[in-house]
Amino acid sequence: MPQNDTNLMVEVSTDYYLDGKSKVDIARDRGISRFQVARLLALAREQGVVRIEITAPRADGERGAHLAARLGAREILVAPSGADPVATRENVAVELARAVREHIAEGMTVGVSWSRTVEAAVRHIGQLPHCDVVQLVGALPVEGSGNSLALISTFAQMPGVRTWPVWSPLLVADAATAAGLRRQPEIADALARADHLDVAVVAIGHWSERSSTVFPQISAEEQRAATAAGAIAECSGRLFDAAGRPVRTSLDERVVGVTLEQLAATPRVIAIGYGSAVAPGLLAAVGGGVADTLVVDDAAATALEALAP
Repeated sequence: MPQNDTNLMVEVSTDYYLDGKSKVDIARDRGISRFQVARLLALAREQGVVRIEITAPRADGERGAHLAARLGAREILVAPSGADPVATRENVAVELARAVREHIAEGMTVGVSWSRTVEAAVRHIGQLPHCDVVQLVGALPVEGSGNSLALISTFAQMPGVRTWPVWSPLLVADAATAAGLRRQPEIADALARADHLDVAVVAIGHWSERSSTVFPQISAEEQRAATAAGAIAECSGRLFDAAGRPVRTSLDERVVGVTLEQLAATPRVIAIGYGSAVAPGLLAAVGGGVADTLVVDDAAATALEALAP
């Protein structure tokens, strides 16, 4: 773009975004058409001359610090609860994006599981430093949302980011099929990299139909067996009990993804969860070493405060 046009783009952007002028006024004052104004504003955003950040209000940081001390967590970030689950998810996603930007440095190996909140957070991350991003679970398509393969593709488009996808469903029909998939070279390589993560980003779900994406995918008999075995929460398709210990059922053998033991060995695991129902699972995840950094909403924080020692 010629320098004169670039200067005009900056001036028009200043008029519109900082001075609050309308497109009609800008066109009149600068002797150009409204179409040209709109085009210059669009180019300004495309070329990074104008960057817009939507920031949800942040809760009091002292609350998260106090709660982390009570739970023995490294860090707890508290996002505002929204008027509905979608709004709450977006608030938690914004806070998660901040945490990811803060804790991921150049050269790190980062594991990313899938959830609707993690998927939403990627829109707010922007760019990452040069790093490796490892897909921690196979794909589990959810109506109205993407899946882990779509998520890893988003990371693959970031300059300087290498990705290691898991070309498999998260949950397959039987243990033999899952074992065969885990032996496939590309999948085996990705899952082996989960032994050497610097940071992992995961979601904790309450073990129920409403809060776990895996729960509705299995039979009623398997649901009852897992509950009877002590499962209260799920992370990346892996179940654990109130003490954060893995719960072994037939479901565990059908999952293609990271194990709880691999997460426990990761230096920093950022786990998200929202709503009061997930609080026991978040508490168990911290107590069992599955996660040490939590990103939650007000409702989950309030429930955690009631449960904390």
